[in-house]
Amino acid sequence: MARWLAGAAFAASLSLALTAPFSNAATAQTLTVGVRAGPLSIDPHFTASGVSAEALKHVFDTLVKSGNNLELEPGLATSWKALDDTTWEFKLREGVKFHDGSDFTAEDVKFSIERIPLVTGPNPATIYVRQVKSVEIVDPHTIRVHTNGPAPTLPNDFIRLFIVSHVAAKDYSTKETANEGFNTGKAAIGTGPYKFVSWTPKEQLVLERFDDYWGGREPWQTVIRKELPNDATRVAQLKAGQVDIIARTPAADVPSLEGDPAYSVVKADSVYLFYVEFDFREPTPQLTGKDGKPLAKNPFRDPRVREAFDLAIDRETLAEISMEEMGKPATQMVTPNIFGYDPSIEIPAPDPKRAKALLAEAGYPDGFRVVFNFTNDGLPGDRAVGTSISQMLAAIGIDAQANAQPGAVWSPARTRGEFSFDMGGWGTLTGESNYTLSSLFHTNDPAKKLGAFNVRGYSNPEVDRIVEAAAVEMDVAKREALLEEGNRLIASERPSLPVASIVTAWTMRKDKVTIVPRADEDTLAMNIRPVPKD
Repeated sequence: MARWLAGAAFAASLSLALTAPFSNAATAQTLTVGVRAGPLSIDPHFTASGVSAEALKHVFDTLVKSGNNLELEPGLATSWKALDDTTWEFKLREGVKFHDGSDFTAEDVKFSIERIPLVTGPNPATIYVRQVKSVEIVDPHTIRVHTNGPAPTLPNDFIRLFIVSHVAAKDYSTKETANEGFNTGKAAIGTGPYKFVSWTPKEQLVLERFDDYWGGREPWQTVIRKELPNDATRVAQLKAGQVDIIARTPAADVPSLEGDPAYSVVKADSVYLFYVEFDFREPTPQLTGKDGKPLAKNPFRDPRVREAFDLAIDRETLAEISMEEMGKPATQMVTPNIFGYDPSIEIPAPDPKRAKALLAEAGYPDGFRVVFNFTNDGLPGDRAVGTSISQMLAAIGIDAQANAQPGAVWSPARTRGEFSFDMGGWGTLTGESNYTLSSLFHTNDPAKKLGAFNVRGYSNPEVDRIVEAAAVEMDVAKREALLEEGNRLIASERPSLPVASIVTAWTMRKDKVTIVPRADEDTLAMNIRPVPKD
């Protein structure tokens, strides 16, 4: 309580939101977390965005949980098994209560699965239920999910299947009503460890402990997640005592914070990485000759041009200098802890001389001009990495015009197909390579529900074959071999160039809290504990 009262102006701004949680609890504890970005909606089915999922894991449980190292753990489902190639049975946890006191049952699971296609928006969450054909309720605590074909990775997909109350959300399950119902709290009724109190977009999310949580009572009475996209502001608020812990500590501040006895810094390898991607459409919108005139064809369709770009990028320099030693060179589109990662793929060695020769062979001895789009508030170091890549490309004659922009601008523009060349951030959050291969590299095929994030016209029948074969292969060893083959093919064809994976860091007040880090970088109150008082 004393910590909450320390900043008068801050307390005044929150007084209305926090009066209820504190009015009858003199010993209540508040956790204030500084995060770089917050949810895009309180509706957990609106988007597959990682920052939204991170925030909403506090309010809504998933059918299957993702452990700290992305291992599968029981969530609202206590067990699951494949009855045959196209049927999965999930046994549901009994005695679970929603925040309004109602009982959790199979009806809520069926409703949640069927609701996602009705309400999903940007970065569609349909990728998590794309394999579902129908849901059968066996009894109040057993469901059977019938799939469109063999679906060995369905439990992996269901780590992002958030369960909402079919009663609370029934009137808020269209694109027109969903966000209004959840953002006001009317439908934001989950089974998670915290209850929704209020949300101010781009500012903060306030949560209150749910004392009847099936997983046990959390130590924090109130959790405040403050959105602080500016790195310097996050650090300043930590030092001023306005937050107890910050996520994604800027690399430049890590050494000084590590040397300060008042703070503790915890680092972890992340599943997130930077990658650049090429547009394969003809024509492509943001690419011209250096004279500004259109080119006769899209140069990115030529594998020699893509290889030239690959050879221009010095990944070691990006990881050590641009990311200030908070990155590691990436060899493929998944990180080493992901199922299907191929350890035989080597880090491409930079070779600007060979890159120039390849451009000349392809008919571009003087290079060309292209807008290079990347975020300036997404993953840590995005602006520095994007700017450095632009400079590296200049060394081989490519005029890559750096266009750093907020993620809220970048993401919808990419979805609309406005880019010819961009850098994105990606994390294989299910722990399985087919999540990435099927989303980014399979031909965009709404009928098959594959290629949902492939908006740039890339299509390779061999990639499609591997993705589709791996998606139905129930033998674990055979599926792993297919996924490794897929990662090798993408690495050799270069429709995208993985650049560097991220080492993330949390910094906290040493006398206040501790944290158990997660590979997906989620900063969860459930992983943060108060330091015991002497």
